[in-house]
Amino acid sequence: MELRIQTVVFRKRKGDKTIEHKARIITYVDQKKTKPKLVNLLTNDFDMEPEDIIEIYRKRWLIETLFKQIKQNFPLRYFYGESANAIKIQIWATLIANLLLTIMQRSLKKSWSFSNLATMVRIMLMYYVDFFSFFEHPEKDWQEILIKATVEPPEPSLFDGGACKSESHADNGQG
Repeated sequence: MELRIQTVVFRKRKGDKTIEHKARIITYVDQKKTKPKLVNLLTNDFDMEPEDIIEIYRKRWLIETLFKQIKQNFPLRYFYGESANAIKIQIWATLIANLLLTIMQRSLKKSWSFSNLATMVRIMLMYYVDFFSFFEHPEKDWQEILIKATVEPPEPSLFDGGACKSESHADNGQG
């Protein structure tokens, strides 16, 4: 991996004093993306190897992306309990739900954005539905409903279904 490392000095005047802070900029081309991207990292750690710093920032970015995804799809506006244990349980439940949706998203052949998948699962959660067949072919059920809606129902008949059968009733003398 090709790197460019620059040392920079930040200066700030405070009264008659000048405060200096040294840092380094590590520049590299991120080849792990679909489109290569030039990345600049600013750090004040001069002891670590640049490759280690790059890997730390990659992992940090994955964590930031996870937090953003959770905040957008599972907003924790309020907690159901006030104890530390209740809050931990709610956060763990959110993380588990996020993991299950991520596994589901990756196992589907049809491409779904995470937020659309989370919204649809939230809507369909109380129905007995095969999630995988629904999410692979969501339009299938709509097509069946539309076909049923366009076909006119049969004309009801007074003589169908045995509603007007002539029956002989034995007269038991009551009456």
